[in-house]
Amino acid sequence: MRGEQTRAAIAAQPEWLRLVPADRRLPDGRVVFTGCGTSFHAAQTGGRAVQALEAVLAPPDADLLVVVSHEGETTLAIEAVRAFDGPSWLVTGAAESPLADLAEEVVVATPAIEHSWCHTVSYTCAVATIAALRGEDVSWLPDAVEAALEVREAVSEHERFLVAGAGRDWPTAQEAVLKLREGAFVAAEAHHTEQLLHGHLAAIDESVRCFVLEGEGRAAERARDAAAALTELGCEVTLVPTRHPVVDIVRFQQLTADLAEARGLDPDRIHRDDERWARAAAAHKDTA
Repeated sequence: MRGEQTRAAIAAQPEWLRLVPADRRLPDGRVVFTGCGTSFHAAQTGGRAVQALEAVLAPPDADLLVVVSHEGETTLAIEAVRAFDGPSWLVTGAAESPLADLAEEVVVATPAIEHSWCHTVSYTCAVATIAALRGEDVSWLPDAVEAALEVREAVSEHERFLVAGAGRDWPTAQEAVLKLREGAFVAAEAHHTEQLLHGHLAAIDESVRCFVLEGEGRAAERARDAAAALTELGCEVTLVPTRHPVVDIVRFQQLTADLAEARGLDPDRIHRDDERWARAAAAHKDTA
């Protein structure tokens, strides 16, 4: 069945989140997080983060590098660790891997490896693990995600989607767009809320389905401004209240799976069951 693995992973999140290790803490000092793809979005929730290629090009000045990698085999993440002049920790789903061999500490965030390539539960567990490492109480997240699973966005015929966010919501905006792109094959774009209002509106019209992540404080004020501007353009807009990156991403995971199902697509293989996309993936010789 198309999307079966993605659906199963989304549904497993409350159970897996209850198993996230919460008894370890990052050492004192300057910490930088890194990763690629979904793992980079998870890394961004930890604070200062650099994409793995950027960490290779200019190794960060820090006391500790925390690498996020689903299976611990990502080529550029390995290069980033080797380029970094200091110790590294690994947040992963695999206890043994090339990255695990390089890391001083390995923190296993999931009880198993997620089978769908459209990563959902491995993302939320990595984010929760990072939060726990930073001393945050994550005990409430499984119940919150369970409740979030009951919220569904309507499936539409839109071919272009926009997700905007700022502050704590910026990683969520990027991850939401990645899910929509790789799982439902739609043209989706992530915008920082303020950047959206400085020129990008010129390329937005009523054909774009828009979500603005609300945030709090000044970010919430600007989110409401962005939603108002998009409404004036004739867009269908949802101003999304936000609580935590682990919780806020769930509606977009569900929307991705629902869109894929409605359109007869399979999000599990992120298009790599098609020969052209399989060749494209092989061409860059990397592991997600």
